[in-house]
Amino acid sequence: MEKLEALIGLNKIGEIGSVRLKRLLDSFGAFEQIMKASEHKLAQVPGIGGSLARKIVSIRKEDIENELASAKRMGLKIIAIDDEGYPVNLKNIPGAPGVLYVKGSLIAEDKLAIGIVGSRRASFYGLSQACNFAFGLASQGFTIVSGMARGIDTLSHQGALKANGRTIAVIGSGFNHLYPEENKGLAEKISENGAVVSEFPLDARPLPQNFPRRNRLISGMSLGLLVVEAAQNSGALITADFALEQGREIFAIPGKIDSLNSFGTNELIKQGAKPVTNLDDILEEFNFSSYPEVRSIDKINKDLNNEEEKLYSLITKEAIQLDDLAEISGLGVARISGIIFNLMVRRLIKEFPGKYYARCS
Repeated sequence: MEKLEALIGLNKIGEIGSVRLKRLLDSFGAFEQIMKASEHKLAQVPGIGGSLARKIVSIRKEDIENELASAKRMGLKIIAIDDEGYPVNLKNIPGAPGVLYVKGSLIAEDKLAIGIVGSRRASFYGLSQACNFAFGLASQGFTIVSGMARGIDTLSHQGALKANGRTIAVIGSGFNHLYPEENKGLAEKISENGAVVSEFPLDARPLPQNFPRRNRLISGMSLGLLVVEAAQNSGALITADFALEQGREIFAIPGKIDSLNSFGTNELIKQGAKPVTNLDDILEEFNFSSYPEVRSIDKINKDLNNEEEKLYSLITKEAIQLDDLAEISGLGVARISGIIFNLMVRRLIKEFPGKYYARCS
């Protein structure tokens, strides 16, 4: 039995995380040797015991071969923790999974990643902020990582896709039980512009206990975590706890003090998370020269369409007001607002109080 087959078999048991995996590896020297070991010798490994030892020796090669064949039919790759394509950020966290099931592609540029999480029952404010920040960060070269859940997660993925950027969805089930079902179409789009990732075997169902495990991967694959809306004791706060343990930057969007969905974000800010009101609040925390394999902030694609170029030509280093821009350009205020947003996320222009705009230096 080869290394990948051994890891898939051990992963299918569901009770062998990175700590037990390391103890087994230390005891037997290679993943393949673990699968050849006797029940008695396995039971002597600290943290394994008789019950898990019986499960390991009962792993059937044909079950592993069926898993590999099914993954291949579904267009999935299965990546082992010591493979070159395994995410660098994730590899360095405690509890990194032994294998990942991947639909799409994971690339070196995904090292520059931000996780975005929040409430499934988000407000319009939360949904729009998730989409806008994901769009802006993806436009700057960040990969957006989220959990493909309803609400904030969905809008975060959609914002990144709208910017033609990369996004990664980490799911809390196997690929045979994609959840939620209404996001199957979104999963396809994500896999074409990034990846859908799971640590669970194909037949694993979306059980409640799976989602905290999923959350640690969202923060683990990211350099920082943006919490948009979070109620008390929500999954988003669990993700923030993982991010803190993993040494990630934590950002939070302030919310109304009388909103249940803002309790978590406002509490995070009181505990030391950085309050975020614009894109620069996040960008200034990262030294882009530290990531030579990813796109530099100074190499952003500045190709403009005709309307964007027309408006940009009218904006100089001297601030100009929105209504004046509308009158000079002949474009409606609503249309200009959309163009201005696109120019701002590319860091070509900046906004001043009173809806005045000027070119960035």
